[in-house]
Amino acid sequence: MLPGVTEVEVSKEKQTAAISMEKHIALSAFQKALDAKYSISAEQHNEVAEQTKSWLATYKPVLLIFAYITGITLLVEWMQGGFSWMRWMNHFMAGFFLVFSFFKLLNLKGFAESYSMYDIVAKKWNGWGYVYGFIELALGIAFLTGFNPIVTNATTFVVMTVSIIGVLQSVLNKRKIKCACLGDVFNLPMSTITIIEDALMIGMSGVMLLTML
Repeated sequence: MLPGVTEVEVSKEKQTAAISMEKHIALSAFQKALDAKYSISAEQHNEVAEQTKSWLATYKPVLLIFAYITGITLLVEWMQGGFSWMRWMNHFMAGFFLVFSFFKLLNLKGFAESYSMYDIVAKKWNGWGYVYGFIELALGIAFLTGFNPIVTNATTFVVMTVSIIGVLQSVLNKRKIKCACLGDVFNLPMSTITIIEDALMIGMSGVMLLTML
């Protein structure tokens, strides 16, 4: 049985097989596992649709969070009577750090343990995982209140740049580990989505720093 397959029900009469999986497995992988005299019909199987459905189901929490934050911050700009990129980025980063720190603080120990699996600082000092959740909370409050923008953005740029190093190493090495971006609440795999999250914060803080210096 292939790794990830939990149950297989075969019907000789209908010549069909119902397969239950923990995660999406490509049709080609099943074909390779079968004896050469057997083949899998793709007439009723849309591989692209299955992969898309699986991807959306896996990353639904992150996608919803980004949609909520984006929608709310755009609404704030609309209520201001005009759109300002700088103000929008400030509000977006406030929402990002406040929401993501919330999920980390729900189970700080679980987050710290997951984070130490790939973060370059947390690997050497496990306490960094416990501190990191509060740093994100502080950054969220700082962006929300407008506290010393230069210090806030500089801290964000440094912290997120350090964070993305471990993420890049894990993704490029194709390590199948859990992403700790939403703490221990959701079982999200490490992927390019995590890189985009960190890169987005690095990019926004970098742009805001350049406009202030």
